Amino acid sequence: MLRKTSLLPRSSHPRLLLPLFPYLCLKFPPVTKLFNTSKLVPAFVFVSFYLVVASCTPDNIKEDDSLKAFFDEHKTTGTFGLYANGTGSFNIYNLSRFADSTFTPASTFKIVNSLIGTELGTVPNDSTVMDWGFRVSGRTECDTPLTMREAFRRSCPNWYQKLAQKIGVATMQRYLDTLGYGARYKKFVIKNNLDTFWLNNDLKVTADEELGVVKKLYFNQLPFQNRTQELVRNMMLWENNANYKLYYKTGWGTTPSGNQLGWIVGWIEENKHPYFFALQVESPDSKIDMKTVRLSILKNILKKYGFFEGKK
Repeated sequence: MLRKTSLLPRSSHPRLLLPLFPYLCLKFPPVTKLFNTSKLVPAFVFVSFYLVVASCTPDNIKEDDSLKAFFDEHKTTGTFGLYANGTGSFNIYNLSRFADSTFTPASTFKIVNSLIGTELGTVPNDSTVMDWGFRVSGRTECDTPLTMREAFRRSCPNWYQKLAQKIGVATMQRYLDTLGYGARYKKFVIKNNLDTFWLNNDLKVTADEELGVVKKLYFNQLPFQNRTQELVRNMMLWENNANYKLYYKTGWGTTPSGNQLGWIVGWIEENKHPYFFALQVESPDSKIDMKTVRLSILKNILKKYGFFEGKK
């Protein structure tokens, strides 16, 4: 049985078709029980962890259609979800898309790719330099030897494509199976697309799943060593001041129909209280400034909810 990385609980909502158990309630054993020195334990060992959460069924979902205005402002569609860890409550715009619709994760997959590469020692730390090597991206800032931190924050595809090749098909597949990543409707199987599956719509995820990943990452609850998860979290920190800390990873790809698709997934922390979010933006405009638009939408939504003032 696959480990599901979605965060939303099953609900009586007629449009909500979700995994049997809420991912936020799942517990992992110590990392030493998941792995030996170099070999992943097969994914089926996780089946027992579903049994302990049968009674954990929070139903605290508020649909907020007022957020549509932030998408309309840029002539875009999409979805947004915010999870308040302290109360276990969700605020979601476009619930069916958030929970049920799958899309390419694009560069948000760098979170998982970094976790795997670091855990294996392929990249021992975020200052490890790896030449981009075999593939030119066409982006000057990426087509040069970079550390993992530089490649992560510049979102350089070629660096991470080479990392995937170093990880290899068998190991990458075992980690995807263990996480249940990209398995909303069926297990994803890597074929001849090891270095492109997260970019070309072969593997697809829901916004719910993306939210679950970052929530578990924050609490060291993914099946990786704490050091590995801390390293990746630190690469995601973009804003840090007296009022808040803002962590995120972006992604930008295209849908099968050719629309532009943007992601921002992460969390904002105020007074040591984390709030996790997943934003997805879609536009038919091939010239959209997605980098600016997605961040503008995110910050406007968070501001509407009272963030950035250190009062949460």
